Amino acid sequence: METRENILLIRLKSIGDILFTLPAVHAVRENYPEAKLHFLVSKEHAPLLRGFSDVDEIIPLDRAVFHSGNLPAICSSAFSLVRRLRREKFSLAIDFQGYGETAWLTWLSGARESWGSVDQAARAWAYTRGEMRDITIHPAEGNLSLLRRCGLRIGEIHNEYNLPEDILDEAKQFFTANNLELAKPALFLQPFTSSPHKNWPLEKFLELARHFQSRGVQIIFGGGPSERPALEPARAEGFAISAGVPLLVSAGLIKLSTLALGADTGLLHLGVAMDKRVVMLMLSTKPGQTHPFQHVDWAITPPSGKKVSEIPVAEVIEKCGRNF
Repeated sequence: METRENILLIRLKSIGDILFTLPAVHAVRENYPEAKLHFLVSKEHAPLLRGFSDVDEIIPLDRAVFHSGNLPAICSSAFSLVRRLRREKFSLAIDFQGYGETAWLTWLSGARESWGSVDQAARAWAYTRGEMRDITIHPAEGNLSLLRRCGLRIGEIHNEYNLPEDILDEAKQFFTANNLELAKPALFLQPFTSSPHKNWPLEKFLELARHFQSRGVQIIFGGGPSERPALEPARAEGFAISAGVPLLVSAGLIKLSTLALGADTGLLHLGVAMDKRVVMLMLSTKPGQTHPFQHVDWAITPPSGKKVSEIPVAEVIEKCGRNF
């Protein structure tokens, strides 16, 4: 019996960048339909891979151990990881990140062939094919470009994230617990990002929320656990707050909503990959920027020289209003 081919895919972080590998993962599957695809990812992002239907096995890497300063723990973890990677006898490793850390992991995997998207020519040593990253195109296109340059056939591009049913059930439970109705239109708002310069002011989100609530649209404010205090004004006005629920449950809330609005965040890109209508507030949609993949028209940008915070509420209301 012929041995099943093993392929290693690598992208450690972060949420958006991992999602931008999704079309490339689909393409790898199409080129190697019988292969077993393994995905090496940072432990904290491993749950995200549950929606990558083409991935057969997730290999979580606890990067915190390697930053702990505990030499015995570092050595033990490194030895265990390398032993696991070598055991698979990978025929191919594809590094979509191309940093020093992932270059070493690719080399240590022992794969017979290895491809990497690198931003420094000095890192190409780790791969049998080290290709310079094209920063003039969308990162998702960049991952596909790596595959093309290494000889794979790229047919129709698929960007499809399959949210697990148990996660969707949790999102439905949130709706019930917050007196939201699945049959009524809902607007999911994600006000904050990890970069303050990307943010649209909460006061503008609240103005927009009031506008659509007065027209019968249900409002959900999302965010991380640390953003609960900042969302207190929204809670005080009676809006549903989902800040602090797991990432995939937030994705489920977007799945159940009519529209999701926010800045350039991984969660909004997850919405795009679920084929949900998204409006993304961002500084630019110039080539190389991370606008909604295949939907550049879903972005709103400020006038030249202005900040995201200066995008007018009326313009956002008009864009969102087409969906209700």
